[in-house]
Order: sequence, then structure tokens, then C-alpha cells
Amino acid sequence: LSTQGPIQSVIKCKAAISWEPKKPFSIEEVEVAPPRAHEVRIKILATGICRSDDHVMSGALTVPFPIILGHEAAGIVESVGEGVTCVKPGDKVIPLFVPQCGECSSCVSSKGNLCTTNDIGAVRSLMKDGTTRFTCKGKQIHQFISTSTFTEYTVVHETAVVKIDAGAPPEKVCLIGCGFSTGYGAAVNTAKVERGSTCAVFGLGGVGLSVVMGCKAAGASRIIGIDINKDKFAKAKELGATECINPQDFTKPIEDVLKELTGGNGVDYSFEVIGRTDTMTAALASCHMNYGMSVIVGVPPSASKITYPAMLLFTGRTWKGSIFGGWKSKDSVPKLVADYMGKKFNLDALITHTLPFDKINEGFELLREGKR
Repeated sequence: LSTQGPIQSVIKCKAAISWEPKKPFSIEEVEVAPPRAHEVRIKILATGICRSDDHVMSGALTVPFPIILGHEAAGIVESVGEGVTCVKPGDKVIPLFVPQCGECSSCVSSKGNLCTTNDIGAVRSLMKDGTTRFTCKGKQIHQFISTSTFTEYTVVHETAVVKIDAGAPPEKVCLIGCGFSTGYGAAVNTAKVERGSTCAVFGLGGVGLSVVMGCKAAGASRIIGIDINKDKFAKAKELGATECINPQDFTKPIEDVLKELTGGNGVDYSFEVIGRTDTMTAALASCHMNYGMSVIVGVPPSASKITYPAMLLFTGRTWKGSIFGGWKSKDSVPKLVADYMGKKFNLDALITHTLPFDKINEGFELLREGKR
């Protein structure tokens, strides 16, 4: 199958466009241009809904509009641009919102995974050449963190896609593109949770539940789930939480509650999986004053700043951030898919609803209501 020259053409398909913040998605016909050199066009088979997408919709995360969001997906390569050798048409793939170029300082270092070609920090929402492959009603549509998966077809750079097992179910393994990997990796890679340790997980959505799964896999003896939605407690316990608490049930700060639950010591590891600066500080204060580690997993609002007592860190605590669970994406995603296929972990519990593409706004309402 030739993938160069005139055989490649513009594809017209459906996409969910965000024209402006705080407005629902609009299902539109878009034109998806052919991939240029070192780019890959993908037919999206399944995509997950992530709170990070909703942060853009609410205006908490600042990006240029109009834009096609979505970053947690699985699909099939439709065509490739000149010079692409890592995938070919027909390959099953996962787009990567954290690319892996293999050459930058983070990719080369054993300590890092945030490739400097990412579009997360200094957001451009365009391809590497400064253009977009999406057009709708004559207008250029921005692309989201190297992926844009709320569309039937997308185009990504070759550093932002990886081939996976052809037999992997896309509606399950799409979660490895973000939510599961982000949470699970925060526990096993970033914190390096040890057997017998005590952990606290702030926020029991899909990513928080994945943190719980990671803590359990690492052998934590106590995993305390924290959420203001008690409906999430049963699922958390099913996946490994030993107990769950609602901060609204107490008059004292949640960090004080956690210290009491741990004999005054605080937990060994805490994880903030919400994206609020107040809970980030509470999570830091809840871990052991000397050797405790707190990991920020939730995406903070673009303009947010944190103020906290300096003594919280002076006494020895470690405060760390974790992006995509610390995984080097191209290296790790195929292995995680293989582990899922080998039944080393179960993604089914993280999937609460399956909806057709044109019901995407209903999916986001379920997310906001805490029913996902």
C-alpha cells in the first residue's frame, strides 16, 4: 500500500469542536489534511473522557480556541507522511500526549519522561511546523497536547504515537493513553511506594482509582481513599483501598484526621489527584513530617499559585510532581498494553459508561456529576 503522493487526500469526518470556553462541544464536519513529513494520520476507534479536557472547557486550563480536545485514545493508522518508519497503515496505535523523541535531555535521562517536544507547558496547540491539520467552516482549528482525539481522524507527529498489540480492545486500552498510566505510574514510578507502607489518595476518580491500584500492586498495607463523594468508596475498596473518608464528615482539617488515623505520624505517601491547590497543600501536610512524600497528580489551573508554610518542607518531606505517571511513553505504553492483555491488571472497573461519539456532552455531564 503506497502512502505517499496523490493517494493521500483530505478526509472529511465528524469531530467535537470546542469553539469557546464554558460552552458545550459542537459536533461538526471537519476536514483533516493528509500527514506531512514525519506525521501520522489515525482513525480513532475509542477515546476516553478526562478531567483535563473538562479543565479546558471550564476555562481553568488556558488554550487557544477553537480546538479539538481529547488525548486518551486508541486507533488504527490510516496513512503516514514521508520518513515515518515507526508505524505503518493498519497498525493499531495509541496517541501520546507526552511524546518521546529519544534525543532531548528528558528522553535521554533515566530520571525524566517529559519530552521537551511536548505541548503541555508552553502551549501552542499546533503541529511542530506551526500549522494545524484541522479545518472547519473555513476556520483553522487548534490541536490539543499533541493528540486531539475527539474526532474520527486525527494527525500526530511520529514522536507522539506508538504501535500496540493488534488484538488489544481499543475501548479498554485507550485508558493506557492517560488515566490509568498516569495514576498507576504515580504510585509505582514517581513515589516508588514500598511494601508495607501507608498511602493516602486524595480524589477517587478514574486516575485516583488507578493510584489506588498502583499502591496495592506495590504492596502498601494501608491505602486511605479521600473524596467528598461517598458513592466512590465502594469502587475504591474493590480496587484496593483499605478505608475511605469524607473530609466533610470532620470539623478539623483533613491532614489532622490523617495524622490521627496514623498514630500522629502521617502517611508515608500521599497523592493529590484532583488539581486543587488547597488539597495539594493538605496532602503535603498529611504525610510524615520527615520522610513523607506527596505527589501532585491532578492538573492545576493555569494561573494557580500555592502558598504553604515553609516548615512543611524544611523538616524533610518530599513534594513531587508526576506527569503521565513517570512513564517514557513510547517505551512503556506497548508494555502496559501487553500487561493488560496478560491480565496483570484490570481496566474494566475504570469504565463506568460507554457512549456513542455524538453523546460526548452527556459524557462530560456524567463526569461533572461524579458518575464516572
